[in-house]
Amino acid sequence: MSQLVDNPNPNHNHNLYSALRAAFPDDLTAIAVEADNGQSYTWAALDEQSAQMANLLTSLNLPAGARVAVQVEKSVEAMMLYLATLRAGLVFLPLNTAYQSAEMAYFLGNAAPGVVVCTPKNLPWIRELAQAAGTQHVWTLDDNQSGTLLDLARGLSKQHTPVVSGQQDLAAILYTSGTTGRSKGAMLSHGNLLSNAQTLKKYWDWQKGDVLIHALPIFHVHGLFVAIHGALLNGSKMIWLSKFDPKVVLTHLPKATVFMGVPTLYVRLLGEPGLTREVTQNMRLFVAGSAPLLTETFKEWQDRTGHTILERYGMSETGMLTSNPYALDARYAEAERRAGTVGFPLPGVLLRVQDDEGKTLAIDEVGGIQVKGPNVFQGYWRMPEKTAEEFTSDGYFKTGDVGKIDARGYVQIVGRAKDLIISGGYNVYPAEIESYMNDMPGVAESALVGVPHPDFGEVGVAVVIAKPGAQVEADQLITTLKSQVANFKVPKKCFVLPELPRNAMGKVQKNLLREQYKNLFQK
Repeated sequence: MSQLVDNPNPNHNHNLYSALRAAFPDDLTAIAVEADNGQSYTWAALDEQSAQMANLLTSLNLPAGARVAVQVEKSVEAMMLYLATLRAGLVFLPLNTAYQSAEMAYFLGNAAPGVVVCTPKNLPWIRELAQAAGTQHVWTLDDNQSGTLLDLARGLSKQHTPVVSGQQDLAAILYTSGTTGRSKGAMLSHGNLLSNAQTLKKYWDWQKGDVLIHALPIFHVHGLFVAIHGALLNGSKMIWLSKFDPKVVLTHLPKATVFMGVPTLYVRLLGEPGLTREVTQNMRLFVAGSAPLLTETFKEWQDRTGHTILERYGMSETGMLTSNPYALDARYAEAERRAGTVGFPLPGVLLRVQDDEGKTLAIDEVGGIQVKGPNVFQGYWRMPEKTAEEFTSDGYFKTGDVGKIDARGYVQIVGRAKDLIISGGYNVYPAEIESYMNDMPGVAESALVGVPHPDFGEVGVAVVIAKPGAQVEADQLITTLKSQVANFKVPKKCFVLPELPRNAMGKVQKNLLREQYKNLFQK
């Protein structure tokens, strides 16, 4: 696991919120967040309202390390809840708003949170699941500044001293779907998150006066950590969009300097005639990640805007690992943003490529990517065996991604282990979806593969074989699946076939299925 050494001075607080708060500007009456609902929030409001929520959490007298599970729509108040959880020394557990009952039952049962916060409309079924998991406190938070969380916190003190936290104390758990169908909770410490934020602040040259357009969800690394930490640690204003709309983003670009998005967002912006060099002339940095950026998109963006997208690479377990350079990187002879690569290992990150026998490979040889550094997670929640399995004897984390390092030091991701599908920036593990489909009436076996898609980059296609004598309707399978899992995991197409292609050992040959359906969505 990652190695973090606590400061020997017990009075030094490594609580992530303390570092973020120290970076707030001197003028706390300045606007920190400008939301798309017309509401603006000062830096003082962020501090005071998150203090009230932290005081509410503290009043519960929860044990150290208790989890706060949150499945709510994106709002500034939801971000404040994250900050409050850090302040209170508890562990933030963000959950995708698309998750359905089967998924939520597993997460709540596995994490056993002390507090669950959900949208008011989901309260009846979430409360039932939370109570079954032993959770005593279930609150609501809507995206219109309402909910029982705010009602309970409103009258409390606006002052709160952050709990003293060590570098290795947990700050968040992010669930990442398991390749065996069982989700794993990546445990991230205050030290993991702060070290990564500080590295990116310097490497991406965050500057005084920067303004970030925040158009990402806040239940995963990119939107919750990379974007929010970046802005707060720089004392930068955020233009807060509850959801991505390319036309709305275009109206804000002249007032901003930084934009972060998954490749799908860039594709959709390129579909807007209003995307011009004039509209983007005030912009300093466009960052892409969470899924591969097509070279075609990279070059078209350059042609249309005059800007070169900075692509980076990271994971739930590690935060950011590599990045194309913002400016000249003195560690490398040639340093520019290159299409088709994810740049160099970030300062402090050790990255190597090894074969299955543990041999470190030479330049341009393809193998498994392994990493080590202060940003690498502490392990998987309540899965010590799985944690041990994913780390090498000398402490490197096996990412599961396949790639190579070229002669100039650039890292290229050439594939993903175990058939992971990244659709619109979200991870979809076939084994999880196949387990649901295989349980459906009449289904003997299923296989899910990822195929190219012009909008999402990649989408799932399911192939099903029926049990002898059973009638299975592809459309009905999709409809049933939509009631069980998040929509981004649902295959875009389903085919019922008499058999699946197999090798001599009986293993399904997914490569043949990918080849068969690779042009299904091509224009």
